[in-house]
Amino acid sequence: MTSMEPHDFEEEEEEEDDDEILRQEKESLNPTEVRMSQIVMPCHCNHRQELSVGQLLKWMDSTACLSAERHAGSPCVTASMDDIHFEHTISVGQVVNIQAKVNRAFNTSMEVGIQVSCEDLFYDRHWRICHAFATFVTQRTNTGQKVTLRPIVPQTHKEKVEYSIAAERRRVRMVHDDIIKDLLSSGSIQQADSLSGYNAVPAEKTKVESVELVLPPHANHQVNTFGGQIMAWMVNVATIAASRLCQAHPTLRTIDMFTFRGPSMVGDRLLLRAIVNNAFKSSLEVGVRAEAYQEEGPNRHINSAFMTFEVLDKSGKPCNLPRIRPEPVEGERRFQEAIARKKIRLDRKYIISCKQSEAPLSVPWDPRNQVYLSYNNVSALKMLAAKKSWRLSTEKDQVCLYTLEQKSMLSIRVEKVVDVPAPTAFALLAELSNRTHWDIHYKECELIQRVDDDDFIYRVVTPSVYQGKVGSPTSSPQGEEILQDFILLASVRKPCSPGDPYVIALRSVSLPTHPPFDKCNRGEVLCAGFTILETENNKSLISYYNQASPEVLPYISNDVAGLSSSFYHTFCACSKYLIQNKLHPPAEADQHQTLETPSPTKTLHSTQL
Repeated sequence: MTSMEPHDFEEEEEEEDDDEILRQEKESLNPTEVRMSQIVMPCHCNHRQELSVGQLLKWMDSTACLSAERHAGSPCVTASMDDIHFEHTISVGQVVNIQAKVNRAFNTSMEVGIQVSCEDLFYDRHWRICHAFATFVTQRTNTGQKVTLRPIVPQTHKEKVEYSIAAERRRVRMVHDDIIKDLLSSGSIQQADSLSGYNAVPAEKTKVESVELVLPPHANHQVNTFGGQIMAWMVNVATIAASRLCQAHPTLRTIDMFTFRGPSMVGDRLLLRAIVNNAFKSSLEVGVRAEAYQEEGPNRHINSAFMTFEVLDKSGKPCNLPRIRPEPVEGERRFQEAIARKKIRLDRKYIISCKQSEAPLSVPWDPRNQVYLSYNNVSALKMLAAKKSWRLSTEKDQVCLYTLEQKSMLSIRVEKVVDVPAPTAFALLAELSNRTHWDIHYKECELIQRVDDDDFIYRVVTPSVYQGKVGSPTSSPQGEEILQDFILLASVRKPCSPGDPYVIALRSVSLPTHPPFDKCNRGEVLCAGFTILETENNKSLISYYNQASPEVLPYISNDVAGLSSSFYHTFCACSKYLIQNKLHPPAEADQHQTLETPSPTKTLHSTQL
């Protein structure tokens, strides 16, 4: 955890759009919610009188486990934990407040969201420490059968958003290891020899090995070792390894996503090994491996984790660190994998972690960041759709135009119930090149690249609202038609469970093979797309969303002001197209038949969520 100056927790929270939403969420009681408050005592702290991360992880795991068991009605164990980034430190005498609740339950696993904040009792201040997502699974019954979980029914606006995006997070977890393998196989990671200098510290000097005996206080009520306790021991040996490299007291910044591979129980001996995998300019990565064994029998691999440390100076800024010289073969492999993981962390921070208002309009497309771009694309549309402050602007022949104003951002939603089954509407709209048949704004639509079964890149050409060439709205010869083009990532999703909508999410990406050229203005889309929800009588509620960028704002503003009915006529044409083709929808096997790029994560899309 860093020693940054804390800000008020309330200031860091994203502002809700409506005071009524806040009131309802405060009054709503989630049946799976569990809260824990602990005052930090000296026995919980390190030598700097700051709460040790290991102790915090134990409290987080306990709270999350109680929440999972409250929903499941049966014993649960920790299966995995997503990335954790620790924003601030917690000192002796301050209070740790932990809140955990189940975001979504799948068949036999569930995602639990964990919020950790700190409270200063003397100054009445609160600030965020970290936010994590843990996956829990139910233990098998005495007959060896799995326990099937009942679905979560979200009540509040925030719960509905988390419920919807939980499926996307699950997709990312399932391909986490494949992403690293792809980065290594692509040859883009530099070799270890290029970074091992004469003054580099040998990695073997940082090796740590420690054994812990699992006693009853370390286990839960099911006699299994707490996942948080195992993590606390792993943090301990990782801190020692980091200290041996930097010869200072390191600060733990992040713990990468990790998975528990098997259970541990009272009586086990836990063998913990740690070593510095790589040292960058101001941070280092430590790899830790935990194995369990009894007096007889082989060692069982319980968990592996990767932790990033920094050394802070007196002003709280990271210091430069010594370089590391990896061991031959295995050490070089760990060295290169650490570079791949750092690249993944940067992708997540750049693409996923930033707020929508801070995100760049067009992100460079790279097959290695495909998973995160796809996640951001779908989750951004789901979050936009879940907003509660939509205002009805116009209604004509059951076509409704809604607007949403947030600070300097204007968004629109156009929707109508169409007499077409939802799967058929999805099949017709998911093929973006069909849009030229009903949308007069789509002059051309070319499928550039089929990334996999769920992600596609298109080039779309539309009329421009600006009468000029690129960068010069006034320099076009009179009478010449000005066009603009978009490079769009289309991410399509089928429902994970009954009640979920079909999703077709669109956002701009940039491709080196398709740079802007003189005959077209290059437009960009921040967030757009369709949601298709099945309604009664086998009909569909089709909603189109667009978060206005400068290129589409003139169209939107005219419709909102009543000066145009462009969206009404376009949506009517869409509805007519769907009805005319509902008896002959395109077969999935015939869709998107063009350039296909092999993807390391292709196995993800054949897995049922």
